[in-house]
Amino acid sequence: MDRTPSKPKAALWMAGWLTLMLIVAVAGREATRELNVFQLMELRTVIGFFMLYPLIRLNGGFAKLKTTRLPQHIGRNLIHYGAQLGWFFALTLIPLGQVVAIEFTMPIWTAILAASFLGERMTVWKITAIVLGLIGVFIIVRPATGVVNPGQLIALAAAVGFGISVAMVKSLTRTEQALAIIFWMLVVQSAAGFFPCLYVWKWPSAYIWGWTVVIAFCGTFSHYCMARAMLHADATVVVPMDFLRVPLTAIAGWLIYSERLDVFTVLGAILILTGNLLNLKPTPAPVPARVAV
Repeated sequence: MDRTPSKPKAALWMAGWLTLMLIVAVAGREATRELNVFQLMELRTVIGFFMLYPLIRLNGGFAKLKTTRLPQHIGRNLIHYGAQLGWFFALTLIPLGQVVAIEFTMPIWTAILAASFLGERMTVWKITAIVLGLIGVFIIVRPATGVVNPGQLIALAAAVGFGISVAMVKSLTRTEQALAIIFWMLVVQSAAGFFPCLYVWKWPSAYIWGWTVVIAFCGTFSHYCMARAMLHADATVVVPMDFLRVPLTAIAGWLIYSERLDVFTVLGAILILTGNLLNLKPTPAPVPARVAV
C-alpha cells in the first residue's frame, strides 16, 4: 500500500471522513430517539462488517488481514468503543454543535500522545494549539458557573478516548493495512458490545433501521478514510484537517433541529479551531549540524 508522504492525498481522504462523520452525527441523533446506544453500536459494527466484506474479498480475503499486533488492535478498539458510546450518548444530552466543538479537543490529546509515544516533534505551534484548545473547552464547559451539563463532560471524555485511539491508529499504520485496522475494529467492538446489546435489545422500527444502516456505512468507511489519510501524513497534521466539521455540524443542528449555539460555545470553538489551524503550519526542517574541520 502506498505510504508516500503527501498532504494533498491526506486532505482528500480526510474530506471523505468529514462528509461521512457529518452524516453520522445527524443519523445518530435520529437513531438514539428509539435505540439504546449499546444496541446502536452493535448493529453498526455487525452491519458494517457485511458492508466491508466485498472490499475484503477484492483485497485478497481474510488471509491478508492476519496481524502480529492483536493486543494493540484490542486495546485501541476497546478505548474507541467506549469513546463512541460516550459520543452517541452526548448527542442525546447537548446540541450537535456543542458535541462536535468539544470533540475537537481530540487533536490536543493526539498531539500529546503522538509526541510522547510515536516520536513526532512537539513544535511551538502544536503547543499553542494545545493551550488554545484547553482554554476553548474551559469556556464551553464553564465549570465556574456550577451548572456543567453532564453531556459536556461525557463529550470531553469521549474526545480524550478518540485522541488515544487516533494515536494508536497512527502507530498501527506503520505495519498494518487500513483494511486490516477497520476489520479488527469491527471484530473487537462487536464482541465487546454483544452481551450489553442483548440486555437492552428491542426490535427497531423500519425508520430506525434506515438510520442504523446509514450509521453503519458512514461509521465504517469514515474510519477507512482516516486510516488511509494517516498513511500519507503525521497524526498531528491529519486530525486538524477536520476543523470544518465544527461550523458545518452547528449549521446542520440549526437547520434540522433549530438548535442555537450560545456565545460561549462559539467563542470556545473559535479558539479550538484557531489552535488546530496553527497546528497545520509546516514544521521547519532541522538545521544540519556543522562539522568542525
